Order: sequence, then C-alpha cells, then structure tokens
Amino acid sequence: MRIIAGSAGRKTIKVPGAVARPTTDFVRQAMFSILGESVIDAPVADLFSGSGALGLEALSRGASSCVFVDDSHQATKIIRDNLVTTGLTGGRIVLSDVLTFLKRDIGSYGLIFADPPYAKSPLDTEWIGKILNSGFLEPRLSDNGIFYSEISRTTATPDAPAWKLIDRRNYGSSSILLYQKCGA
Repeated sequence: MRIIAGSAGRKTIKVPGAVARPTTDFVRQAMFSILGESVIDAPVADLFSGSGALGLEALSRGASSCVFVDDSHQATKIIRDNLVTTGLTGGRIVLSDVLTFLKRDIGSYGLIFADPPYAKSPLDTEWIGKILNSGFLEPRLSDNGIFYSEISRTTATPDAPAWKLIDRRNYGSSSILLYQKCGA
C-alpha cells in the first residue's frame, strides 16, 4: 500500500494485517478527487484508522493536522511508523474506541473519515449508523465539514435524521458515503 499523491506521494506504508481492511488505492484516489481542495488546511480525524492511510493521504495533500483513532495497539504502532516513514507532520495518535473518543474529544474537524469493520452478519455492529446517531459526531464536525464513511456495498445507507447524505458511490465491494450536518 502506498500514499497516492501530495508531499508523500508514492511512499509505501505498512498495514496491520490482523486488524485492518485498508481502503484500496483506487477508492482513495476517487475519494480525494471528490473531496478536492476541501482537504487543504483542514483539521482531519481518521476514525478506525488501521494503517492510517486515509489520514496520511490527507496530510500528504495539505491537511493541517490529523488525529488517528484506533483501539488496536498494533494499529497505533504501525501508524506511528507510517508517520515516520512518510515524514508527514501534524499527526496525533489516540488509542481509544471511536465512540469514547468522540464523546470526550473537544476538537473540531473539517473532515472526519470512518472506515470501520463491515457488518458481515445481523449480529455485527453497523458502525456508521451507530456513530451518526450517537450525538457525539455532530459537535466534532465543523460547519460545512464533511463526514466520509465506508460501508459494504450491500449495506443500506444508514438512516440518520440529523445528517444529510450528499453522495453515495459504489466501488467494487465498497460504498463511500459523504454526509454533512443538516442545515450546513
């Protein structure tokens, strides 16, 4: 896996094998094409960060900062290594589950990425709907900010009354969802 573009473009990054299903280069390229210049100077949060690929790509493309949140020690160590390898600055790593982080954090972010484990059975948590309806995400996203999430292509778009779905696109087995707060 590699950073696609920007100051760290083409640099290879590590992926924690047991804890990550990384966003493919193709999907990241499409996503950052959609986001365009909204990445520049934006404070970013990368939730369920795994390798940190989304946040690293954002930093490489000019984001002002990125907080990487993951509850895996292995993932946070790899993110730290990837920050060193890429030479990117402005990264902060938080070892925490996502909902606890969102509840306790006081930051405001122009972009928030969430690429959680996909729900594969009816008993699995469907994380995007849970996060959107938790009440913890809305205060963390700045006015006109964008919440980017990934779900399985076969998963229905989560119902979230406080959020406006601005785009859903399918890429292979994944779907990307872009949301803004209602009224933004």
